[in-house]
Amino acid sequence: MLTVPGFDLVRLPGADGVELAAAVGGSGSPVVLLHGFPQTHLMWRHLAARLAREHLVICPDLRGYGASDKPAATGPEVYAKRTMAADVVSLAAALGHQRFALVGHDRGALVAFRAGLDHPEAITHLGLLDVVPTLDMWRVLHGTSAAVGYHLYLMAQPPGLPETMIANSADAFFGSFLDAWADDPSAMPDEVRAEYLRASAAAVTSIVADFRASAEIDVRHDRADLDAGSQLAMPVTVVQQDWGAQLGFDAAGVWRAWAPDLDHRLTRAGHFMAEEAPDEIGAAVRDLLAR
Repeated sequence: MLTVPGFDLVRLPGADGVELAAAVGGSGSPVVLLHGFPQTHLMWRHLAARLAREHLVICPDLRGYGASDKPAATGPEVYAKRTMAADVVSLAAALGHQRFALVGHDRGALVAFRAGLDHPEAITHLGLLDVVPTLDMWRVLHGTSAAVGYHLYLMAQPPGLPETMIANSADAFFGSFLDAWADDPSAMPDEVRAEYLRASAAAVTSIVADFRASAEIDVRHDRADLDAGSQLAMPVTVVQQDWGAQLGFDAAGVWRAWAPDLDHRLTRAGHFMAEEAPDEIGAAVRDLLAR
């Protein structure tokens, strides 16, 4: 498998006996980077190298993805973002760090968001790339604009049909997102694209379980926090495409309701911004860490 050049690939304990594969490099204060869909920790190869000059950088594959364990979804909590957030806190502790900065992209950003709410004592700084919280995501998708998120509805269906449909056309399914969401295809070389497709095809069942959790248990957890008035206590930076203009809502306002100490930025890069615009994203992360 491909990994971040110059980093060590190790296995670290997550929650509930699950082990996560992680690329680890550099030294200094710790920063954990969580990848998105349909990717692995390899998406951080540019940013990780930059951050490793000053920080210990930890890039795990989320549970159910890449080379990490893929436990059977015996209940909704197995792939709940709450459980995946506990994975992150556990693996950092295994490396001797009770507090760390956390940056996530896409699915990884949803895990990071949950970690910020559930483990404020552990997360010093929080960076979130190209998402809105799960509860808000379902609220802002409506009418024909929701077609952009058809996969969310497909993978929310009961077990059986989504897994079969996706497994029977895995390269076409996962490849369609790599094509549609990239503004600069050259930022994802052939060997990197092939690694994402290989890893995703081998993880169809667990990837669907992750998305299904976001239509069920994750919504309940977010709503409980909203009703309780919970907010992110640490400095937060959000970088995203102009979702508000595309879908007709105030993206910065959505995030400000959760994050009082917010730096909200728009980018002209595509969804895979850490690969397409590593200098821009690197600057945003360095600014976050300086707050």
